[in-house]
Amino acid sequence: MLNLTMRQLRSLTAIEQSGKISIAANGLGLTGPAVTLQLKQAEEEIGMPLFDRTPDGMRPTAAGQAVLEAAHAIQERLRALEEEIIAFKGGKRGTLKLGAVSTAKYFAPRLIAAFQKTHPDIDIELFIGNRAETIEALRRQTIDIALMGRPPRDLEVEAALFGDHPLVIIAPADHRLVGKRDITKEEIAAEKFLVRERGSGTRISLEIFFADIPGKLENLGTEMGSNETIKQAVMAGLGVAFISAHTIEQELQLGRLAILDVSGMPIRRQWFSVSRSDRTASPAMRIFRDYLIRDGARHLPITPKTYPAEMISSYADTPLKR
Repeated sequence: MLNLTMRQLRSLTAIEQSGKISIAANGLGLTGPAVTLQLKQAEEEIGMPLFDRTPDGMRPTAAGQAVLEAAHAIQERLRALEEEIIAFKGGKRGTLKLGAVSTAKYFAPRLIAAFQKTHPDIDIELFIGNRAETIEALRRQTIDIALMGRPPRDLEVEAALFGDHPLVIIAPADHRLVGKRDITKEEIAAEKFLVRERGSGTRISLEIFFADIPGKLENLGTEMGSNETIKQAVMAGLGVAFISAHTIEQELQLGRLAILDVSGMPIRRQWFSVSRSDRTASPAMRIFRDYLIRDGARHLPITPKTYPAEMISSYADTPLKR
């Protein structure tokens, strides 16, 4: 591989433009002997003369012309690179690797689409996983930011709240408890539950809710691996489920599922933007995180009208803490 330096290439292009070493040296802020040395070293590296010395000035040889074409291409690429770096620094462009727990997949695409309307040159790669997979991706730094509830405690992270996350108990629309007011914890505990895998954020919240019901944690319910499977099973009449209200927007609108009015529900959790605190945030990360804090809640799918009338006030009147 040729070992030409940028200083040599700049000297060559300056000689080409001026035709004289003295003028090239003045333009570069160097002495004539310094530019002559750069030319000599370049010719030694190439193994051929790069300029003919003529009465009219320095004229590139065929080999010199080939080197100069490469020098111009390199300089042009460096100019473009400088513009790109300025754009990166200003957050106008870049790539963001975004992780989202499985429940967040119901709103992450619309959030990304809204963000890219004002930041079209920031590319976002989306990774979906359960809570454990998302935390592990943060740990390995294969994602930049995670959308999740309850930030991990065993990892140094920076967490920013961006929205409310209600958790509710759902049943098929024809379930005997639909329409009943103030269902007690003991009464709902007697129902057959369909639950997420151990370690999921939703399941942990359900375990906390039923912690004072004797024997319930030992027989919490039938485990299923995804919210979609749970919703289908509930609609089929296989049981009730404790689930994120953000996952059931369409089924509620179609009348295929109903939210049960259970005392102490909905359980209110929050959505966080989570990133490693021991790494430097890129401009794209900072801009996306600021967008989440400012506008993220607007893109969450649930609105108060989705809840039964008696539940609207408990959802709508509690201010979102930031």
